[in-house]
Amino acid sequence: MKIIYHCYGGAHSSVTAASIHLGLLPVDRVPVLKEFWEIPFYDRQENDEHGHIFFMGLDESGNEIYFSACRGRPLVFQSVFKGLAGIFDIPQEEYLLVDVMKNVNWTMKLGGYLSRRCGYTKIGRPIVTLGTQAAYLQVINLVRKVKKTIGGNVEKNTILQQQ
Repeated sequence: MKIIYHCYGGAHSSVTAASIHLGLLPVDRVPVLKEFWEIPFYDRQENDEHGHIFFMGLDESGNEIYFSACRGRPLVFQSVFKGLAGIFDIPQEEYLLVDVMKNVNWTMKLGGYLSRRCGYTKIGRPIVTLGTQAAYLQVINLVRKVKKTIGGNVEKNTILQQQ
Protein backbone atom coordinates (compact mmCIF):
# COMPACT_ATOMS: atom_id res chain seq x y z
CA MET A 1 0.00 0.00 0.00
CA LYS A 2 1.03 3.57 -0.66
CA ILE A 3 0.29 6.04 2.15
CA ILE A 4 0.56 9.73 1.31
CA TYR A 5 0.52 12.23 4.17
CA HIS A 6 -0.23 15.72 2.88
CA CYS A 7 -0.43 19.22 4.32
CA TYR A 8 -0.16 22.82 3.16
CA GLY A 9 3.58 23.15 2.50
CA GLY A 10 4.87 19.59 2.80
CA ALA A 11 7.66 20.69 5.10
CA HIS A 12 6.45 20.12 8.66
CA SER A 13 3.26 18.27 9.63
CA SER A 14 3.21 15.77 6.76
CA VAL A 15 6.95 15.12 7.14
CA THR A 16 6.44 14.69 10.90
CA ALA A 17 3.57 12.23 10.37
CA ALA A 18 5.56 10.23 7.83
CA SER A 19 8.56 10.21 10.19
CA ILE A 20 6.45 8.95 13.09
CA HIS A 21 4.96 6.30 10.81
CA LEU A 22 8.44 5.11 9.83
CA GLY A 23 9.82 5.16 13.38
CA LEU A 24 12.20 8.04 12.69
CA LEU A 25 10.55 9.98 15.52
CA PRO A 26 9.45 8.50 18.86
CA VAL A 27 5.87 7.72 19.90
CA ASP A 28 6.54 7.69 23.65
CA ARG A 29 7.62 11.32 24.05
CA VAL A 30 7.79 14.68 22.28
CA PRO A 31 11.15 15.07 20.50
CA VAL A 32 13.49 17.97 21.22
CA LEU A 33 13.99 20.58 18.49
CA LYS A 34 17.23 19.02 17.22
CA GLU A 35 15.51 15.67 16.60
CA PHE A 36 13.04 17.32 14.23
CA TRP A 37 15.80 19.16 12.41
CA GLU A 38 17.70 15.92 11.83
CA ILE A 39 14.88 14.06 10.06
CA PRO A 40 14.94 14.08 6.27
CA PHE A 41 12.93 16.82 4.58
CA TYR A 42 11.86 18.68 7.76
CA ASP A 43 11.58 22.39 6.94
CA ARG A 44 13.28 21.90 3.57
CA GLN A 45 10.52 21.91 0.94
CA GLU A 46 10.66 24.78 -1.55
CA ASN A 47 7.64 26.45 -3.18
CA ASP A 48 8.36 24.94 -6.60
CA GLU A 49 8.15 21.45 -5.04
CA HIS A 50 4.52 21.84 -3.95
CA GLY A 51 2.34 19.19 -5.53
CA HIS A 52 5.24 16.74 -5.85
CA ILE A 53 4.93 13.46 -3.99
CA PHE A 54 8.12 12.50 -2.15
CA PHE A 55 9.02 8.98 -1.06
CA MET A 56 10.08 8.82 2.58
CA GLY A 57 10.59 5.09 3.12
CA LEU A 58 9.06 1.66 3.73
CA ASP A 59 7.32 0.90 7.01
CA GLU A 60 7.64 -2.34 8.98
CA SER A 61 4.89 -3.96 6.87
CA GLY A 62 6.40 -2.93 3.53
CA ASN A 63 3.98 -0.04 2.91
CA GLU A 64 5.41 2.85 0.94
CA ILE A 65 5.26 6.12 2.90
CA TYR A 66 5.14 9.44 1.05
CA PHE A 67 4.43 13.09 1.81
CA SER A 68 3.26 16.01 -0.30
CA ALA A 69 2.21 19.64 -0.23
CA CYS A 70 -1.17 20.63 -1.59
CA ARG A 71 -1.21 24.28 -0.50
CA GLY A 72 -4.71 25.19 0.64
CA ARG A 73 -6.41 22.71 -1.70
CA PRO A 74 -6.47 19.25 -0.08
CA LEU A 75 -9.73 18.30 -1.79
CA VAL A 76 -8.32 19.26 -5.20
CA PHE A 77 -5.18 17.23 -4.47
CA GLN A 78 -7.31 14.24 -3.46
CA SER A 79 -9.57 14.56 -6.50
CA VAL A 80 -6.67 14.78 -8.93
CA PHE A 81 -4.93 11.83 -7.27
CA LYS A 82 -8.10 9.72 -7.32
CA GLY A 83 -8.73 10.68 -10.94
CA LEU A 84 -5.23 9.67 -11.99
CA ALA A 85 -5.49 6.46 -9.97
CA GLY A 86 -8.67 5.68 -11.92
CA ILE A 87 -7.03 6.42 -15.25
CA PHE A 88 -4.07 4.17 -14.40
CA ASP A 89 -6.25 1.44 -12.89
CA ILE A 90 -4.82 1.76 -9.39
CA PRO A 91 -7.42 0.30 -6.99
CA GLN A 92 -8.44 2.47 -4.03
CA GLU A 93 -7.28 -0.32 -1.68
CA GLU A 94 -3.69 0.30 -2.79
CA TYR A 95 -3.39 3.87 -1.50
CA LEU A 96 -4.46 6.07 1.38
CA LEU A 97 -4.41 9.87 1.33
CA VAL A 98 -4.05 11.37 4.80
CA ASP A 99 -4.68 15.08 5.38
CA VAL A 100 -2.52 16.25 8.31
CA MET A 101 -3.70 19.89 8.21
CA LYS A 102 -6.20 19.49 11.08
CA ASN A 103 -3.20 19.03 13.36
CA VAL A 104 -1.51 22.27 12.32
CA ASN A 105 -1.64 25.14 14.83
CA TRP A 106 -1.01 28.87 14.45
CA THR A 107 2.55 28.59 15.74
CA MET A 108 3.35 26.12 12.97
CA LYS A 109 1.72 28.37 10.38
CA LEU A 110 3.66 31.43 11.53
CA GLY A 111 6.99 29.60 11.79
CA GLY A 112 6.46 27.84 8.47
CA TYR A 113 5.63 31.13 6.78
CA LEU A 114 8.76 32.80 8.15
CA SER A 115 11.02 29.85 7.37
CA ARG A 116 9.75 28.60 4.02
CA ARG A 117 7.97 31.57 2.43
CA CYS A 118 10.16 34.43 3.68
CA GLY A 119 13.41 32.49 3.93
CA TYR A 120 14.04 33.46 7.56
CA THR A 121 14.97 29.95 8.68
CA LYS A 122 16.94 31.08 11.75
CA ILE A 123 13.77 32.68 13.12
CA GLY A 124 11.07 30.53 11.55
CA ARG A 125 12.47 27.03 12.08
CA PRO A 126 12.53 27.22 15.90
CA ILE A 127 9.01 28.70 15.91
CA VAL A 128 7.52 26.07 13.58
CA THR A 129 9.26 23.34 15.56
CA LEU A 130 7.79 24.60 18.84
CA GLY A 131 4.39 24.43 17.16
CA THR A 132 5.15 20.93 15.89
CA GLN A 133 6.03 19.90 19.44
CA ALA A 134 2.69 21.28 20.66
CA ALA A 135 0.79 19.31 17.98
CA TYR A 136 2.94 16.20 18.25
CA LEU A 137 0.59 14.03 20.33
CA GLN A 138 -2.25 14.74 17.88
CA VAL A 139 -0.04 13.70 14.97
CA ILE A 140 0.89 10.48 16.81
CA ASN A 141 -2.84 9.74 17.21
CA LEU A 142 -3.42 10.34 13.50
CA VAL A 143 -0.60 7.97 12.57
CA ARG A 144 -2.01 5.36 14.97
CA LYS A 145 -5.39 5.65 13.21
CA VAL A 146 -3.67 5.19 9.86
CA LYS A 147 -1.79 2.12 11.05
CA LYS A 148 -4.99 0.66 12.49
CA THR A 149 -6.79 1.39 9.23
CA ILE A 150 -4.21 -0.27 7.00
CA GLY A 151 -4.27 -3.33 9.22
CA GLY A 152 -7.95 -3.74 8.29
CA ASN A 153 -10.05 -3.03 5.25
CA VAL A 154 -9.00 0.39 3.92
CA GLU A 155 -12.06 0.74 1.69
CA LYS A 156 -14.34 0.82 4.76
CA ASN A 157 -12.14 3.41 6.46
CA THR A 158 -11.68 6.08 3.80
CA ILE A 159 -12.87 8.73 6.29
CA LEU A 160 -9.20 9.44 6.99
CA GLN A 161 -8.97 10.96 3.54
CA GLN A 162 -11.29 13.74 4.67
CA GLN A 163 -9.71 14.31 8.11
